[in-house]
Amino acid sequence: NEACFIITDIQEHVSRKPNIRIQYYNQNWEFFDENYTSVMARIILHEYDHLEGVLFVDRVSNIRKVLLKRKLQDISKGDIDVAYKMIFPMQKKGRR
Repeated sequence: NEACFIITDIQEHVSRKPNIRIQYYNQNWEFFDENYTSVMARIILHEYDHLEGVLFVDRVSNIRKVLLKRKLQDISKGDIDVAYKMIFPMQKKGRR
């Protein structure tokens, strides 16, 4: 199961590749070619999705999305309790 600080109180099964390879240059233009497996691969793919504007709930099955619709709408409206600052896209002005 996968979860996220952005979407509280929801954990869902998300299929991810168990092994990934990343090639990149660091700030000093040094080349790296690394392989990751298991939980670390899942974390990297989850965080990369954020860079692409994708949330883990975008990757759950359509049936699960229907079942989660109410919870996701409540989160969008700000009808949840969180211990950290969040911006709720559907929240009316004046409520934070």
